[in-house]
Amino acid sequence: MTTKQDKYEKLCELGRRRGFFWSSSEIYGGVSGFIDYGPLGTLLKKNIEEKWREWFVKRHQDFIVEIETPVVMPAIVFEASGHVEHFTDYIVECSRCGRKYRADHLIEDLTGLTGLEGKTADELTEIIRKYGIKCPECGGEFGPVKKFNLLFKTTIGPYSDNIGYARPEAAQGMFVNFHRIYEMMDRRLPLGIAQIGKVLRNEISPRQGPIRLREFTIMELELFFDPQNPSCPLIDEVKDVKLRLLTCEDIREGKKEPREVTVKEAIEKKLIMTEWNAYFMALAKLFMEDLGIPHEKQMFIEKLPEERAHYAAQTFDQVVWTERWGWIEVSGHAYRTDYDLRRHMEYSKRDLRAYRRLSQPRIEKKLIVKPNIELIKKQFGENAKYILRDLSRLSRDEIVQRLNEVGYVEVQDVKLSREYFIIEEREEKIEVERFIPHVAEPSFGADRVTYVVLEYAYTEKNGRVVLRLPRDVAPIKVAVFPLVKKTEFVEKAREVYNMLKKYFYAMYDDGGTIGWRYVKADEIGVPIAITIDGQTLQDNTVTLRDRDTWTQIRVPIEKLPEVLMKYFSDKSISFSDLTKFT
Repeated sequence: MTTKQDKYEKLCELGRRRGFFWSSSEIYGGVSGFIDYGPLGTLLKKNIEEKWREWFVKRHQDFIVEIETPVVMPAIVFEASGHVEHFTDYIVECSRCGRKYRADHLIEDLTGLTGLEGKTADELTEIIRKYGIKCPECGGEFGPVKKFNLLFKTTIGPYSDNIGYARPEAAQGMFVNFHRIYEMMDRRLPLGIAQIGKVLRNEISPRQGPIRLREFTIMELELFFDPQNPSCPLIDEVKDVKLRLLTCEDIREGKKEPREVTVKEAIEKKLIMTEWNAYFMALAKLFMEDLGIPHEKQMFIEKLPEERAHYAAQTFDQVVWTERWGWIEVSGHAYRTDYDLRRHMEYSKRDLRAYRRLSQPRIEKKLIVKPNIELIKKQFGENAKYILRDLSRLSRDEIVQRLNEVGYVEVQDVKLSREYFIIEEREEKIEVERFIPHVAEPSFGADRVTYVVLEYAYTEKNGRVVLRLPRDVAPIKVAVFPLVKKTEFVEKAREVYNMLKKYFYAMYDDGGTIGWRYVKADEIGVPIAITIDGQTLQDNTVTLRDRDTWTQIRVPIEKLPEVLMKYFSDKSISFSDLTKFT
């Protein structure tokens, strides 16, 4: 008896056979948590990344910019961000065979228990003992549950003490560069910094194929705003967009079905803490719809306080329903407050604050502290320049504190009493003040988005696979076929193919029957197939066949670039509309 394949199995088989994706290092048996993209998968993923840029960067280019930063960064970056301390999962090891498992996954698989996020190592150990959970491989007893840090650790250069980590998110590259970009953008807020790039997470036991990877591509945006002026000026553009939300309150009450509210209602009811997060959640919903995911197949689930990342005051996960895996996260929407910039200020000793112009200037008394240069030079001669250099490295507050506490400041083995400093109080007119911006973050996993796009595009018609990818992200836009493999047909088909490949990714095929070639084109999601037939040789027109409806129209060859460019750039144009442009 054969088991019916689900969509995941069908997509994995199609991915290997047609060149979308497969297990990495396959000839050596593969390694979990890593996949390779083939020619079609690479194009599809890049097209999805470009669509994300259009939704989140290009339309906001007056205040959102994109950067690129290294995958490996010094350890101190991740000490400051809190990842060295907090970026952990729980691991448990069999005392007999030594096999290691992610503790919560093991418990879920063997007991069906859920809601394990937020449990401590001791609590997970107790559950394993209570249910008598044994190693699935050898039946051995498990030791105590322990923390496992998910950062990939390395050394930078030849020195073993020069520790670095592979980034688990792209965000820290944006945070450490915030102030430089803020200055470049004329100190204007709101300011968005976006990045698309590889990240690594050393997952304990990744499962679910392309859904949970150790290396994946993230599409991330950090939106910096003034917490005293947190309104989003674009919110009215999305105020009527409907969101399906499962809030913390709903989860605690045991509700499974989300409430449906407009963005405006979500803000008024304080379901979403910031307008910027609400705005990006609306865009995320529309972005996924644009990729073929229906409204009713996606929602936003709020993370409970014990489940949230250490930096977040509120987080919603955007999830999409999949046939095998159920609801899977495709994006996270976190209100990171000022956590990251504040921590990087603390660890780097650099001022990363922004400026706020005051509506009403105020007068403040300011303590001025500076070395008495003439006295220091007179007293210490040649050593004065070194004393002054070291003093310049101390802040005003440090000098005042030392003078008040011990009566002197010691540098270069010299104790400088109060007489060596000029200390005076002045009144200053303050027109600007400094503050640490707050941050709203939408973060997407490009690989998961690519998978769900494939799943929702996968259909079967008359026993054949038709991959109904949105035409603007389809890897191959057009296929060109001669009806039969005769010289005059092949030459004309090659001529059309060579013309179109200047504008689009295209494919040429003259093998097998025309019906079989249509099958292959449908299977890899080519929106339009162009056939050169007998009439082509008479009037220089070709047949255009629509992938989804299998309907056909005729278009003059000289009109093809214009007609196809309209079709692929404007989703409001249907296939039948193309006759209007011929």
